[in-house]
Amino acid sequence: MDSSLQPRPTEAGILQFMEICDSFYPPDAVTASIEQQRQWYDALCSRFDRPLPDGMRTQDEAVMGRIPVRRYQPQTIRTPACLLYLHGGGFVVGSLQSHHAICAEIADHVGAELVSVDYRLAPEHRWPAQTDDCFLVLKQLLAEGKTVLLIGDSAGGNLAAGLAVRAKGERLSGIVGQILIYPALGGDLVSGSYEEMANAPGLTTADVGYYRGVLQAPAGDPVAEPLASSSFAGLPPAFITVAYFDPLRDDGRNYAARLAAAGVEVWFREEPQMVHTWLRARHMSDGASAGFRAICEAVSRFAGSN
Repeated sequence: MDSSLQPRPTEAGILQFMEICDSFYPPDAVTASIEQQRQWYDALCSRFDRPLPDGMRTQDEAVMGRIPVRRYQPQTIRTPACLLYLHGGGFVVGSLQSHHAICAEIADHVGAELVSVDYRLAPEHRWPAQTDDCFLVLKQLLAEGKTVLLIGDSAGGNLAAGLAVRAKGERLSGIVGQILIYPALGGDLVSGSYEEMANAPGLTTADVGYYRGVLQAPAGDPVAEPLASSSFAGLPPAFITVAYFDPLRDDGRNYAARLAAAGVEVWFREEPQMVHTWLRARHMSDGASAGFRAICEAVSRFAGSN
């Protein structure tokens, strides 16, 4: 397409980040095989790997004998709350390793144990396999007597919001909040940011449609599409952050508005120069660095970390 028609930020750091991403993960990646998409994504994630913070310990386990998780224990624990992290990747790519450094840095900033879930991916496993895996891990943590803060980016933000809806439906207690990072929440694909940012760098509206087609979640299901909920009252406090140059932007905007209208505590932040997946640019972009600090501060606030 004509690049002049593509909405683009102007911040130098995020422009450099976008160039690196395109060199590892082509803009038309979704037209490739699933295996090729995963190889490209793994290589991209490796490019942005970082050494773990000093004193950080990790341990890989399996919940219920089959759901791989990775536990992060920072050198200093300042809160008994547990952070449950659900990675992005369109439900198609991503793993424990893809978000390894991100999880470690959040755990270290906050001084909290963090558990990352390697949920099953589509198309080998269609919906609700992903939410079922994450919900089992959540219930296991709650059964251990922990208070839990849900965190997720992109597809993981969808899963985190969906877990909050499921937990409300089952009257589970112990969830202290939800941190939704450029989440996909079930917008209509034809209006608002889905139209305005249809050809945004990093994620297009057509890409979102592709991922939905692979996942095959039922339209209008409030766990799969939290924006379709009939009532937003009683959901956990939320911190929602979105990128301006992202077709998913209005999903987060609209969800924040509906939570607030229902009396739920909401903190909302929009990054004016960011694109989808900016979390990986936190060490090379001023905007992404500020956005990551805001996420860590929100996690600390909800988790009761001093």
